Formats: sequence, structure tokens, C-alpha cells
Amino acid sequence: MQIARETDLPDLLSHLGYQVKRVGRFHTTTEMDSLRIKDRRTWFRYSQNTGGDAITFLQQFCGKSFPEAVEYLLTFHGKARDAPIPQPKPISPKQEFSLPLRNADDRRVFAYLRKRGIAAQVIRQFMNSGLLYEDAVHHNCVFVGRDESGQAKYAGLRGTYDLDSPGFKGDATGSDKNTGFSLPHDPRSDLVLVFEAPIDLMSYLTLHRDTTNALALCGLYDGALQTYLQAHPEIRRIALCLDADEPGQKAAQQLQEKYQLQGYAVTVEKPRCGKDWNEYLQKRLCSRERGR
Repeated sequence: MQIARETDLPDLLSHLGYQVKRVGRFHTTTEMDSLRIKDRRTWFRYSQNTGGDAITFLQQFCGKSFPEAVEYLLTFHGKARDAPIPQPKPISPKQEFSLPLRNADDRRVFAYLRKRGIAAQVIRQFMNSGLLYEDAVHHNCVFVGRDESGQAKYAGLRGTYDLDSPGFKGDATGSDKNTGFSLPHDPRSDLVLVFEAPIDLMSYLTLHRDTTNALALCGLYDGALQTYLQAHPEIRRIALCLDADEPGQKAAQQLQEKYQLQGYAVTVEKPRCGKDWNEYLQKRLCSRERGR
């Protein structure tokens, strides 16, 4: 039983015919982009709020009973007699992307970001550019990613009630992770600063108002950076401003090596203290308050 439960899920899904890909610290599939595989042993599908191990995956997506799933996995590991490959259930078509309905005003989002230390000027800059607003149903922050034609392709959602808890984070249905949240591009600069989250990008702008080109990946997957560089060939320098924690710095090292091989000048910049740029900004603001 333990052998079945500890099946390597990326290997199993590839065997079943899924197109498996790595996204930051997780694996997912082209067919189910809301699927996340953690530590190669457990999965969770956010669109259906279900998850489990290899056994439950075969039950959920291949129509197997519990004994059939265990038997198949033992066969997969060479521990049982050959069994026919289970046929995955048809995957429903990917839902089309649409922006969440906009609220009549953006007061809660504005107040929330101000409490996070972000300057009012920076908040208004993104709101006036159509890149940030408050959704009408849940009053989340909506961080909009647009392509070069100005069409919205991505929307990152952030709850406005998380000051004392982790709070809600997610993407709007159908969001394209190859489009990031970014400042309107300035072709006069050959440098782009890259962040994990929109709030970190806005925190950095609060500290460095003269920043020109900046992009938030909305995670650690670099698809948005690839898209950005393809659209702006004048960019020759990249500053990776990812989180200061272990995943962020590991990703920064990997991305630095990757893009240096492509001919870019790549540096890594991290906050002097705190886990990320927003935490650093808040510590700076607290220090100023104590110094008064």
C-alpha cells in the first residue's frame, strides 16, 4: 500500500499521457492548469477543491475503484501482474478568461495597500493605468496583466482582509501565467526588474520612485519574463528581485544562470531584511516612525 501511495505523480501522469510541466516549486499539466503537484507525491486541483495521492488521482480522473487503483499502481512499480492502462476521463475545456466585475469604487483596495505601506502615488499610478482595481463581489485586489496590445490576459486576486492572517490569494479563471503584472514599458531603458508578487513590485516602487521597467511574475514561473523579453528586445539587463526566502533565492540563482546563457546581464537584488520587499518596506516605515 505504501508503494502505491508514494508513487511519483509526474512520472505517473506522463505515463498516462498528460503533458507534465514544472511551474516554480510545483508540477502541473497542460490539460489541467489548476492542478498542483507538491513534493511529487501529493496533488490538489484548485478548480474542483479536491486532492490526494496517486490512488485518489486514479479514482478521480481514471474512474478506478480503490482496489483497482492500488493494483494498477503496484503494476506500474513492477510489483503486480500487468494491468491495462486506465483511460483518463475527458478534461473539460479550459474556461475562457474574463476580468472580475469591477466595484463602484476602489476604497477597500486603496486602504488595504496603504496599510501595507505602499505610497498613495504608486497605488493611483496603477489604478489610473487600468492595472489595479477592486472587484465587486469579494472586494479583492485585482492585479491585471495585459499583453502588448493592451488586452487583459491575466488577473491576480488578493484578499483585503489578510493583515493578521495569510488571507486569500489566487488567479482569475482562465488567467494566462505567461502574462505578468507590469509597469507600462519604457523603451528608453534596457533594464527590467523582476518580482514575485505585484505587492512586492509596488513596495519597491514606493522605495525607488525612479524605477522604469518592472514586472511581477505572480509566482516563480518565468513564463511572463520570457514573454516580456520577446516583446521588448531592447532589454539587455535583468535584475531579479525575488523573495529573500529559500525558494525565492533558489529560483533567482536558476533564472540568473538561464538568462546569462541567453546573453543577458543578470543581477540578483534582495531586501536587506525581511522575507520580501513589502516586509522590508514595512520595517523601514516602522523604523522611521520610531525615529521621530
